Amino acid sequence: MSDSNQNVIYGINGPVVTIRGATTLRMMEMVYVGNARLVGEVIGLDADQTTIQVYEETTGLTPGEPVVSTGGPMSVTLGPGIIRSIFDGIERPLNTIEEQFGAFIGRGSSVPALDLEKEWDVTLLVKPGDRLSGGAIYAQCPETPLITHKMMVPPALSGEIISVKPNGKYHLEDEIAVLRDEAGREHQLTLCQRWPIRTPRPVQTRLPAQRPLITGQRVIDTLFPIAKGGAAAIPGGFGTGKTMTQHQLAKWCDADIIIYVGCGERGNEMTQALTEFSELVDPKSGRPLTDRTVLIANTSNMPVAAREASVYTGVTLAEYYRDMGYHVAIMADSTSRWAEALRELSGRLEEMPAEEGFPAYLASRLSAFYERAGMVQNLNGTEGSVSIIGAVSPQGGDFSEPVTQNTKRFVRCFWGLDKGLAHERHFPASAGCPATANTCRIWRAGMRIMWEAILSTTETSWYLF
Repeated sequence: MSDSNQNVIYGINGPVVTIRGATTLRMMEMVYVGNARLVGEVIGLDADQTTIQVYEETTGLTPGEPVVSTGGPMSVTLGPGIIRSIFDGIERPLNTIEEQFGAFIGRGSSVPALDLEKEWDVTLLVKPGDRLSGGAIYAQCPETPLITHKMMVPPALSGEIISVKPNGKYHLEDEIAVLRDEAGREHQLTLCQRWPIRTPRPVQTRLPAQRPLITGQRVIDTLFPIAKGGAAAIPGGFGTGKTMTQHQLAKWCDADIIIYVGCGERGNEMTQALTEFSELVDPKSGRPLTDRTVLIANTSNMPVAAREASVYTGVTLAEYYRDMGYHVAIMADSTSRWAEALRELSGRLEEMPAEEGFPAYLASRLSAFYERAGMVQNLNGTEGSVSIIGAVSPQGGDFSEPVTQNTKRFVRCFWGLDKGLAHERHFPASAGCPATANTCRIWRAGMRIMWEAILSTTETSWYLF
């Protein structure tokens, strides 16, 4: 830990906090700010000043309060219990926070991301003498009736197993095996691990995206298909159905796991997703959709800085399950709100603005995010994928604005939503571009005529070839 008497707050500018003088802090290090221990991250260092981005409301902070180092980067806890959970942008469980603090998140709320008291029925898959490398699976447990959680060796660790606990029930932080690395150091293997959200998890090989992701939406699967491991954008004006389209994709696509990130969206939309997912049944398994869904809620009334972390939290969870051999789809709604958070923080930092006030590094941030999608061969030899589908909310439906144009540079699927189709009650109102809107109308009209003929015919047999 740093000396809290040395690292004290000098200035406060919204979610940006500064420390004067030399510090022991490091770039991208997670810190606790003030007496309330607000979660923050170091985003700037020089000889005279350290700049910290705070992910909680800074009202009430005063100069002179301490800033305490955690000694590591902003990270998330990875282990059984992620599925069915609802987190905020920095992986705090909202259900647990509600039980302890009420309906609103208290400043400085510190609760474990996962339930440390719950026992999991663990089956060990290794024995003493086995040599394991990073990513190897050493145990598993049923996380939900649909998902088997596989415990993996951290990617940077390898060595020989020297002891193994018997099969049985264990807590998240219980030691179930011991691994000795090449240097002779012993490492305890538990049911969980931590990983920094801004660092992509390593893979063995990236594979070509050749397998389709069946979305369950006929107009998308027919005219604008997406591959597993691909990236798609859903731009559209207000009321064109961006959130509704993402809800439909999350419900009916054939991905194994859904990560739904509500980034700066209205709370009622997240409430709708939660209630509908708990009531709907997965057509493949007959189980509730929540058995394969993770919700990350960073709504519009939450601190704007946390939006910037929420998308990285979501994609890190997706990569973790991809490493187990699952196909994961992440819905980011909306990346425009994320970009607005970047713009606000950039303004607070007094950086030179680019087009429409967005920072000059907007394109690089968007590309780094969408590049974390892909079909891969994992370190343990399994195949998995992360498909990213991000909603874009251009002001006034103007597709020429920076977020839409920069997103278009980095995605292969551009599901532009047409206001005309939406006003005609065609959902999803995907037209790709305005030039294909009439084509979509003709196709939809033909499909309607065909289905009306099917429904009106009682004696004709229909065959599919």
